[in-house]
Amino acid sequence: MKDIVKTPDATTARDFRDALGRFATGVTIITLTGPDGPAGFTANSFASVSLDPPLVLWSPARSSSRFTTFATAPHYTIHILGLDQFDLIARFGRGGAGFADMAPEVSPEGSPILPDALARFDCAQHATHDGGDHLIILGRVLRFTLREGAPLLFSQGAYGGFQHGG
Repeated sequence: MKDIVKTPDATTARDFRDALGRFATGVTIITLTGPDGPAGFTANSFASVSLDPPLVLWSPARSSSRFTTFATAPHYTIHILGLDQFDLIARFGRGGAGFADMAPEVSPEGSPILPDALARFDCAQHATHDGGDHLIILGRVLRFTLREGAPLLFSQGAYGGFQHGG
């Protein structure tokens, strides 16, 4: 099958989004304590940036109702979800219960910690950069945790995962 070449513009926005969706990503939940208490945000826009200094990035949408809270947070925690944590997507997605009925532990900087994440990064905001309809937030990793397990993945509008082979 021959590739169809398109230029990203208003008429190809859906196709552009679909093309980006061909890249499978992990699923994260970013947490912090804001003016209204603990908050969480489901995101797949996470990437490693640097080992020295230890930097990671994530990118919240400017259209999010909680954008300002997350964009200005001096500290936050990024949780990489395991395949066994699928239920957290809805809990921390738009309209989800979030931290209602939860009493999470907190990082030394005050960010809520979700138990059993595949990996967790406690971060201090390092820098922000314009990213169009998103903001690119660089975080300096203060500490991290990790455990064994299969990652939760997102690709082409669906969630799934894979088991590591022996």
